[in-house]
Parts: sequence; structure tokens; C-alpha cells
Amino acid sequence: MRGNTSRRTTRRVWGASGAAIALCAVTAVLPGAAASAEPAGAARDSGAGVERISVAADGTQSDGDSTGGAITTDGRRIAFTSSAKNFTPGNAAGSDRVYLRDEPSGQLKQVGSHPIGSPVISGDGEYSAYWVLLFRDTKVKLAQWTAGSSIGLNCDALNCSQPSLSGDGRYVANVATIGRPSSSQRIDVWDWQANTKQELAWFDHTAPSRPSISGDGRFVAYQDGKAKDVFVWDRDHGSTSDPIEGPAKEATIVQISEDGSKVVYLSGSDTYVHDVSSGTAQRVPDVKGLAIDPTGNHLLYAPNDTTGPSLVLRDLGAGTDEVVSNQPASAGVDAVSTGGRDVVFASKADDIVPGDTNGKSDVFVRRFA
Repeated sequence: MRGNTSRRTTRRVWGASGAAIALCAVTAVLPGAAASAEPAGAARDSGAGVERISVAADGTQSDGDSTGGAITTDGRRIAFTSSAKNFTPGNAAGSDRVYLRDEPSGQLKQVGSHPIGSPVISGDGEYSAYWVLLFRDTKVKLAQWTAGSSIGLNCDALNCSQPSLSGDGRYVANVATIGRPSSSQRIDVWDWQANTKQELAWFDHTAPSRPSISGDGRFVAYQDGKAKDVFVWDRDHGSTSDPIEGPAKEATIVQISEDGSKVVYLSGSDTYVHDVSSGTAQRVPDVKGLAIDPTGNHLLYAPNDTTGPSLVLRDLGAGTDEVVSNQPASAGVDAVSTGGRDVVFASKADDIVPGDTNGKSDVFVRRFA
């Protein structure tokens, strides 16, 4: 059965302090020790609602593992993968399939097969993108809610992977790996409706590099995996920034916000939220950033301190935190809806919602009031 809303409430307290970094203006918000009262800045597991969404259309729980999870800006649709045999006919082998779920109708559609990694979703929920292994090469596929099926993108390279979608799904940023054996790679942006491509960067290596595109397709943040630098490309000006983390540290990209205003990256044990307009960054120490909401105001992160909650949502303006999950859980990019209202995540825990008896990894959405 579909899981009922959890009303169990727990509270954790966090402190805040400011710090400056020489390279740019940086605000630090530090976790503190628990206290008996709840001051401003407290983290609240508000109990507003947790639902298991990796269930069949009739509410039957999955008989396979479900992972990933990407949510639309309005929180209506969610993309995820599942090896469930009971979700759609013809999956007797229990192979991974890509599903789109419409909330609150509960309609579930299989839109793709054999994904590598987790799918991403367009802001409007019409499209999801993922990559697959085709013989010995990888290709990017685009799944459509209306059609209920996938198409392969016209990628002019042997291997294309790690897609990121614009808000309407028209623009797809991806990595194209060149040569066999692979010796170099590109960051591309495809306008698949016009069948045109822009090449943003070439790298003479195959170290992990990944793009993230804004909702209107204007900005693409991407990583040079060898140099450990993060850049922002601006379509309107045809220009690419200097490394946004500055010359003194290495960086790993997480995501650009849907509105293109913020870029989240990791450096050392900290997470930084870079403001594209001002060039300043907000530092969130000792956490691993996982996703940012479409407005750039709410950061989903995993604390490096594993004795507390596994997933936390921070209001970057107010400096307050909401506990998303106290149980072991994981989440990826596109995991947060506008304003931080909804967060989608995966967990093997069986006590997040009542009636979870399948012994499998499930996908959940926590909705905040």
C-alpha cells in the first residue's frame, strides 16, 4: 500500500557564525551542538509529510530496488529508476527501467530502459534524460511523459553521457567522449528540436567532467575533471568565466540552479554556493552539497558528521535547516522543488513510512508545509 504520512517530529539545533575568505566574500554557517531550547536557526523535522512514491499505480509496493529521484519545479512529477517486476508487464528479469510519476494523480509511466545512473528531469516535467550502454558505447536518451517513450539524441561521438536538461527539455548539455580508446572529451549543448549543437569546451583528457544547464539554457556550469576547476558559460555573451572557485583551490561541480543565479560546488570538506551575478560565494562548512532548488535559495546537503541526520535542507537566506531524513538516505541533482517545498530521496530504511515491508530500496518525497 502507499505509505501514510509520517507525523513523527524530531528537532535538532544548529548554530551560525560568519567568516571571510580572502578570494571572495563568503558567509559561513556552522553546525553547532544540540541544546535544550530551539533558538533561531533550529533544524526541524516538521512532519509535514513523507510519501513513498516508488509504488505501482494501484499503490502496491515495489518488488525491486528503486533509486535516484528528480523532481519538477512545482513538485508535480518525479523521475526515478526501478528494477520492479510488478510495475510494468514484460520485466520478468527485473532490469532497471526509467519511470515518471505524476503527483497527486499517482499515474506511473515507464519511459525508458537500462539506465546508467539516475535520470534528470526538465523543470516542467515533460522530459527526463538518462544515458545507456549500447553495445560498447554510451548514448543519451530523452524520455517524454506525453509519448511515454524515449528517443536517442543525435550525439556525434562514440560515447555521450551525463545529461542535464533545460526547463522545457529543449536543450540538453552532455559530455561527449572522443576516440577509441577514449582520449579526449567535449562539453556540448544540443538543441534537439533544431538538431543543432554548441561545443563549449574541449579537454585533452577523460577525467570526470560534467555539465549542468540552467532552465532557460543560457548558462551552463561545467567541470574540468583534470584541472579540478568549475566554469560558467553564458550563451547570451558567448563567453566563459574564469574558474569560479578562484586559483587557490580545487572544485567539483554539483549543480547550477534552474534560474541560473547560483552554482553549487564542493571544495575540500566544504560546500560553496557561488552567486553568478556578484561573483561572491556562500560557504557551508563540513557538508556535502547534493542539490539546490530552482531559485538558488535552498541547499540540500549531507552532513559530513554521520552521527546526525543523513539529509538536511538549508534556507540559505535565513540560515535555518530542515531535516529531510534521519535514516540513511541519498539524493542527487534535481532533488528539490521551488522554494524547498519538496525533496525527493532514496533509502533502504523500512521505518520512514508505515507498511514498508518489501526489504528494498525505495524512493520517497518529503513535503514541507
